[in-house]
Amino acid sequence: MKKPAKGFVPASPKGYGTSSSDLRIVERDPASDAPPLLLGESPAMDHLRADIQSAARCDAKVLITGETGTGKEIVARLIHLQGARTKQPFLAINCAGVPDSLLESELFGHVRGSFTDAYRDKPGLAVMADRGTLFLDELGEMSPRMQGVLLRFLETGEIHRLGADRIEQKVNVRVIAATNRNLRERVASGDFREDLYYRLNVAQVFVPPLRERGEDIALLFGHYFDRYCHGQGISTPALSSPVSELLLAYSWPGNVRELKNVAERIAVRHPDAVIQIEMLPREMRSATEEPLPQTAAPKTPSAADRAWTEMIVQGGSFWTAVHAPFMDRELTKTDVRDIIKRGLQETQGSYRKLAEMFHLKASDYKRLLAFLYQHDCHLPFHPFREEKKGTV
Repeated sequence: MKKPAKGFVPASPKGYGTSSSDLRIVERDPASDAPPLLLGESPAMDHLRADIQSAARCDAKVLITGETGTGKEIVARLIHLQGARTKQPFLAINCAGVPDSLLESELFGHVRGSFTDAYRDKPGLAVMADRGTLFLDELGEMSPRMQGVLLRFLETGEIHRLGADRIEQKVNVRVIAATNRNLRERVASGDFREDLYYRLNVAQVFVPPLRERGEDIALLFGHYFDRYCHGQGISTPALSSPVSELLLAYSWPGNVRELKNVAERIAVRHPDAVIQIEMLPREMRSATEEPLPQTAAPKTPSAADRAWTEMIVQGGSFWTAVHAPFMDRELTKTDVRDIIKRGLQETQGSYRKLAEMFHLKASDYKRLLAFLYQHDCHLPFHPFREEKKGTV
């Protein structure tokens, strides 16, 4: 029988089975485990690492948001490894990949005979993660009934196994949840409980999409391409200039997961050759060949124009000219992005100079970036630089 990799525990510890392939149990071996990789040198990644450190310092519940494929589970594991519970188990489950009838059993366990095939008592993840961390991936897909069950557990810490007639014990578990959904919108539509949202959203960490980390793309692609080429037993081929340019121009809707897939496909199909544009996946070539939409100049000043004038011409600050109208829904995300774009064109991609232009104090710089990341209004700086340089 093949032994599990060191640092990983089988999904059926102590003889208890599980029928879910989405259950992942990870325990850190301090002597041998290397922390998961979080590659990137962009300002967005610096901000993310600061958020991870901040979340790791406390023991509060964490809500990780971000698009699919951005690496939310890696972020959750880093929060666990950098926190006080690092020597305890880290257990993860994909709430979207487990049927509702099974999810309660997986989380809280069941007693023998509670349902068909329940041949023995089974502890749930919440018990197995006692004193450690429980990671709930894709929380936004959880059914309303399970949301209520989870809320009660978060409020009391009590374990009520499926089929049991009483509360059996209390556990001390740190819960980290992740979702690629907009939970505020799901709360407004009635698909997600508002009380559960606020119970989980104590510390929030946003994982930026790859398109906002343009200066990291070359670094990431080179890292994974080199890994897959070595796995094939070949030397890493060079990339032609058009390929390098296309990698930076592509929007990467699948984020880092898609980038890894592309790197592996090229390494497998085109060994020992300079990588040319035709070797890239068709969807990448077609996406970058589409012409950019043309927008006609408005006859009257737009809301973004008026906010820009208030700041640059009249000397108003970003908080009064942009932030306040945006929070009052007088400005849209598109308006804010347009304002940021104009500013970065003026400052040649410097966000610090942008803060000065917007009449902000030096101490407001991090607050400005946090606002832009939170509302998906942060733009990559590299397109605004006069001279494009290599990976920073």
